[in-house]
This record gives sequence, C-alpha cells and structure tokens, in this order.
Amino acid sequence: MDAITDTQVRASFVNATRGEAKRINLPDLDAQPWAELDFLGWVDPKAPQQAYLVAPGIAGTPAADRPTGVKLRRNNAGFGGGTRMCSICCTVHPASGVTLMVAPRAGKAGRDGNTVGIDVCSDLRCSGYVRGWAPLPPISRIGETTSVDDKVARLLVNLETFLRRVQR
Repeated sequence: MDAITDTQVRASFVNATRGEAKRINLPDLDAQPWAELDFLGWVDPKAPQQAYLVAPGIAGTPAADRPTGVKLRRNNAGFGGGTRMCSICCTVHPASGVTLMVAPRAGKAGRDGNTVGIDVCSDLRCSGYVRGWAPLPPISRIGETTSVDDKVARLLVNLETFLRRVQR
C-alpha cells in the first residue's frame, strides 16, 4: 500500500459523515510500514469500541483511484473458548483474537441502520499475519502451505468483497 496522508484518510470514509471523519483519532501515519501493508487498520485507543480500516481504491468502482475507508464498531461480547478464523486473512486465533466488527452501510442504507458484519483479527494486523512480520498466535503455528503472494491475493479478494458489501 502506498503511504497516505491524514487528509486522504479522513476523506476516504464511505460510511462516515465529514464531521465524524474529522473527529477520528488517527494512528501515527509516519510510523506505518506502508510497503508491508495491504490496508491500514486500527482501533481507536480513546474509544476501543471503534475501529477503522482504510484500503487502496477498489478496481471497477468510482473510487478506484483513491483510498476507501470504513468505520467499524467492535463487538467485544465474549464467545467463550475455542478458535475463530479471520474472514479477511484466514488466520486462526483463540476466540478472543477475532472480533465481530460491524460497519454501517454507506449512504441512505447506513443512515437507516443497515450494517455489514465481519469476523476480523482483533488487532487488524492481517497484513502482518499474512506477510510474516506479526507473530502468529500459537494456535496458528501449523504451517499453511500457501505462498505469501497467494495469501496476499486471498486477503485482497476478501477485503474487496467486504468493502463492496459496505458500499452496496
């Protein structure tokens, strides 16, 4: 992913008003490993129920040439023991390592209360798990035989599918 500015991040949100986007607590954009990110994802440290995801433009959409951002609401309800798998990067975590996140749909549908949910890594470090710079949870240490390039391609397809659902 190419580096983006705070102005680009704030302008990217398809399911937030300009006022909401202006109030978002952004991560330190200068500290991001842009070359190793497939999307920028973070949890608001001041409001841990809020999370955000900004991806490069989606081919075949009017916003193909600019980032696409979505605001998410985290559901921290416990799911007990066991394991869960992230729907974006397919990393298996203990149940607490994957969170149901809900995004309001873009436009009128979102204003009417319609949402799209997805199970995703609680820390939104999907790129790191796929590319190997974030340590895998112990439960995921059984090696996947898929190449890194194929994992990245799968992540991008899953991410694009989710973002298209938010924009429908």
